[in-house]
Amino acid sequence: MVKSRILLVDDDTAIRQALCEFLESLEYEVTEVGTCEAAREAFRVFRPDAAVMDYSLPDGTALDLLPDLKSLYPSVPLILLTGQGTIELAVRAVKQGADQFLTKPVQLSTVEVVLQRAISHQRNLQKQLAGSARDQRACVNPFLGSSPAIRQLAEQAQRVARSDYPVLLTGETGSGKGVLARWLHDNSSRSDETFVDLNCAGFARELLESELFGHEQGAFTGAVKAKAGLFEVAHRGTIFLDEIGDMDIQLQPKLLKVLEEKKFRRLGDTKERQSNVRLIAATHQDLKHLALANKFRSDLYFRVSTIVIRIPALRERREDIPELAGQFLGRASCELRRPQLHLSEAAQDALSGYPWPGNVRELKNVVERAALLSNSDAIASRDLNLDVTRSVHPTCDSSSSDLREMERTHVQRILCEENGNIGKAASRLGIARSTLYSKIKTLRLEASLTELS
Repeated sequence: MVKSRILLVDDDTAIRQALCEFLESLEYEVTEVGTCEAAREAFRVFRPDAAVMDYSLPDGTALDLLPDLKSLYPSVPLILLTGQGTIELAVRAVKQGADQFLTKPVQLSTVEVVLQRAISHQRNLQKQLAGSARDQRACVNPFLGSSPAIRQLAEQAQRVARSDYPVLLTGETGSGKGVLARWLHDNSSRSDETFVDLNCAGFARELLESELFGHEQGAFTGAVKAKAGLFEVAHRGTIFLDEIGDMDIQLQPKLLKVLEEKKFRRLGDTKERQSNVRLIAATHQDLKHLALANKFRSDLYFRVSTIVIRIPALRERREDIPELAGQFLGRASCELRRPQLHLSEAAQDALSGYPWPGNVRELKNVVERAALLSNSDAIASRDLNLDVTRSVHPTCDSSSSDLREMERTHVQRILCEENGNIGKAASRLGIARSTLYSKIKTLRLEASLTELS
């Protein structure tokens, strides 16, 4: 469990030492200073979860300090202590950014309760920023099935979940990298903290930099107000960067810096900020090959690939398809209020024999679409809308060239049926638009797309 950090600001050495010992006994990590100037520097470098400050300091008052601290990390709770408490002073302090105003002498138990409540409230706000709606979604089991491949994946994930090392998830598009990333966070020592995710594909460098690190007001055209980046929002939690291989190489040094030094700057800012996050990255590309070709920084590759977990393609775990399909159908039937929906034997055979170029995501889309469009409680193979002429028997081992050709034919057929509409074709394949563009290029389908347009 990551300790909460407290910045203690008081020029009275005896009071500061007593408070420090008390807070450390509560398992807080404490940094103590005695002046406004030292507080500003410690706040920036130490990046506390809360600050406890005396009002009167040798080089100023807390009212001078509050605006500066709030401009650095607006969400950090600031608790003010004073021996000259008045209602007028309390009102001024709150207006300047103080979260609590306590009059000396103060009971240590009161400080304990106030800190606990302030830190808990601040973390709840962080989770809301990350998207509370997403956190409320039903938990998806990334290890559903009984195949040797999925059992091996489960064992590997359980071994690394509670470590703090970066993890690189590899595997084909749609194989479940995002689901596994969320599982790793939920089963880590940071599970009570924020989880944020971002797909690096399709972002221009400036936009991606702003999303990751935030920006100050006026940093660029359209930056009408300051914005916190994901590394700021995810402080103490986990950040998941999908398709990291597509990240602009000019942005990679900044990512490396925040991973190694836990420091970053917002766009348009001169001050460094702190961020303590665990990185989980994912890619369907060969990052080692990209690094050798100077398309991905080798130092960043070694940093993000401390632990590598490969997620098997769906065709490598065909025995799991019936259970996966059953789960997807069960959820769809509940939403549609058609509890009698089930897969016919022919439909199950068709699912097990299909090559699944879009992997688990495509399977989910196929089953949900069939449930929606089927006129019968028994979903037939024709309701699945699969290219059965290109199916392979579940016990057959196809060569990589055969599978590539099958994928090419399948993607080409979907593009033809959708008259070259990338959005609709990507939806049917169960993949992102950016991924479909990548497949069109790697499968050499540009000419076919030109003919359709």
